[in-house]
Parts: sequence; structure tokens; C-alpha cells
Amino acid sequence: MALVLNDRVRETSTTSGTGTLNLAGAVTGWDTFVAGVGTGNTTYYAIHEEGTANWEVGTGTVTDATPDTLSRTAITSSNSDNLVSFGGGTLNVFCTLPASKTTDMTLTTAGDILYASANNTPARLGKGAEAEVLTMNTGATAPEWAAAGGVASGFVIAMSIAL
Repeated sequence: MALVLNDRVRETSTTSGTGTLNLAGAVTGWDTFVAGVGTGNTTYYAIHEEGTANWEVGTGTVTDATPDTLSRTAITSSNSDNLVSFGGGTLNVFCTLPASKTTDMTLTTAGDILYASANNTPARLGKGAEAEVLTMNTGATAPEWAAAGGVASGFVIAMSIAL
């Protein structure tokens, strides 16, 4: 379905291991993942295991079930950026926007161009050199700079007059 972010989505879980989380319901004053993100949709999440140094940030898909669930794919974590094997204590699970997914972390130099290198993955292309033009790479998967094809400056205008 879609990538959905929403404010104030937070639940608890006591799921152990590295698998899909069984969600235990919204914390008072917050929405559930099903209400805030929607079943079948993907979101960015963060998990912290109370009383430990275990944490994980990643992407997950929400499923409306009994109980509701959240699948897990780690982006970064206290386990060398792999899924954390949680011990079964109380887990705080909430929506977040990972720092690596913000445009502020992607655009770093004046003149850079922002593009998507994959779905929902921002990337930057540094500014080109004088007289270069923006084109697509051979696989048509990303922009790149190329020589202007002999046109150093000015405009080239082609006209055809039908008489």
C-alpha cells in the first residue's frame, strides 16, 4: 500500500525475539497503528525496551488482526543496525521519521539536486561543472551530469518553415 507517517501513534508490546510485533493497544492519549497508519500501510517506527539499552528504528507494515501486528525491518539499532532480539519486557513502539530519511541530511552543498534513488529514499546529486547538462543514466534510474554535446553557451534554436 502506501508509506504513511502520523503524529501521536504509540503502542506497547511484550513480544520477544526478532519477529513481527504483537501490539497491545495505544498508550493513553495516543492512537493505535491501525487508526493512525492503517492496515496494510508501511510506516517508520522506533522501539525501545524499557529498562534496557535495546532500541530499533526501521520500517514496518501494519496489520489489523487479533492482536494488531507490526512487521519489522531495521534501519538502525542497538544491535549493529540489525533487528534486535527483544527480551519480552515492555516495548514502547511509536511512529518516527528516521534522521537518515530527512532532506536536511541529504542536501549538504549549494547547488545540489534532490532525487529519489529508490522508493522513499532521498539522495543528492552534486552540482555539475560549467556547460554540463542534466541527463538520465544508461539504466534510466538516476540523473547525472553530461557534456553539453558541443554547445558551450547560448541557445540553439531549430526552426522549420513549411511553405
